[in-house]
Amino acid sequence: QVQLVESGGGLVQAGGSLRLSCAASGRTFSFSMSKMGWFRQAPGKEREFLAAIRSGGTTSYKDSVRGRFTISRDNAKSTVYLQMNNLKPEDTAVYYCAARFLGVSTTASDYDYWGQGTQVTVSS
Repeated sequence: QVQLVESGGGLVQAGGSLRLSCAASGRTFSFSMSKMGWFRQAPGKEREFLAAIRSGGTTSYKDSVRGRFTISRDNAKSTVYLQMNNLKPEDTAVYYCAARFLGVSTTASDYDYWGQGTQVTVSS
């Protein structure tokens, strides 16, 4: 059984920053070998890809967040992070982390495990 637990969400003013964390656990789960992604879902919208990071640290980003969001990982802590800067009201959504064992993907259905999500609200 694999568990992903997100934290760090909250209410922030436009222009502010938040750092999301996602802690992974599981008796047979090899975090260091997994590919991790961050997605978000706003009310009435589909879940959208934001960023992904390979086991070796190579990253991929959605164009609209590149330069504002940074994904990173700490394999020793089995944790992946999403640093979000210059937040905008349109960034308001539930943010999810996800894990998969094959190559990095921008498609939500390709991911094997999901966290419960953390709410991010950006006020104008």
